[in-house]
Amino acid sequence: MKLLRNLLIALLVLVVLGYGGVVAYMFFNQRALQYSAQGQVFALADTTLTDAGDVAIDSGGSVVNGWYQAPAPGKPVILYYKGNSKSFSEEYERYQQFVADGYGFLAFDYRGFPASPGDISEANILDDAIAAYDWLDALTDAPILIWGRSLGSGPATYVASQRDAAALLLETPFLSAVNVAAERYPILPVGLVMQDQFRNDLWIKDVSEPVLVAHGTADRTIDVTNGERLYALAPNQNELWIVEGADHSDLWDAGIWGHAEPFFESALSP
Repeated sequence: MKLLRNLLIALLVLVVLGYGGVVAYMFFNQRALQYSAQGQVFALADTTLTDAGDVAIDSGGSVVNGWYQAPAPGKPVILYYKGNSKSFSEEYERYQQFVADGYGFLAFDYRGFPASPGDISEANILDDAIAAYDWLDALTDAPILIWGRSLGSGPATYVASQRDAAALLLETPFLSAVNVAAERYPILPVGLVMQDQFRNDLWIKDVSEPVLVAHGTADRTIDVTNGERLYALAPNQNELWIVEGADHSDLWDAGIWGHAEPFFESALSP
């Protein structure tokens, strides 16, 4: 009996130590686990964006690099907050479509992503996001439309809660980054150890702009319930577009621009 008790105690100690080791590993390596900041940087010469230019925006003493093209007369400009992987320049086909329909755009890499030097953190991403909005707002009188995709839903929602844009579009957003982590690792205390939580669920309550949320039912990166619950918290709801069978990166091909453009037009109508 004593031997069994000692074995059980030893087993419990091993479980506790193992669990503590996993939590410690998560804590000290969390940003490497959370962000995927590798990828090719495309040049403007690789695209058909012949009227766009490279820009360098000051952000708290650091510089974030991106592309900007002014809108056609009387048209708005899209401030695009990229997702978690690769460079903003990877999505140049989107910007080509914006421009083809007369929209201007500003897109860039947050600090620590391929085109912009620096360290990745929530604080830096949010600072970069605000700096980009303020740079654009000082440059143009055109209405600013905010588009945030995946990770970009965090800075997009935050900026919309702090600045006066014309509309907010959230593509495959999370309720919060900590909520996604808790869904993936339900036995770990992610709420206690996660530093970059991106609390969209709190920021959305201060967003006065009309909101469109787009998500897919087969999203394996951020479950569709995140988008549904975030939209339910938006004070100024416009549309919840749920695409049956769409995964995390499928919405452009599924026709999100066909929903985005009329949404933007309605937001700008008197």
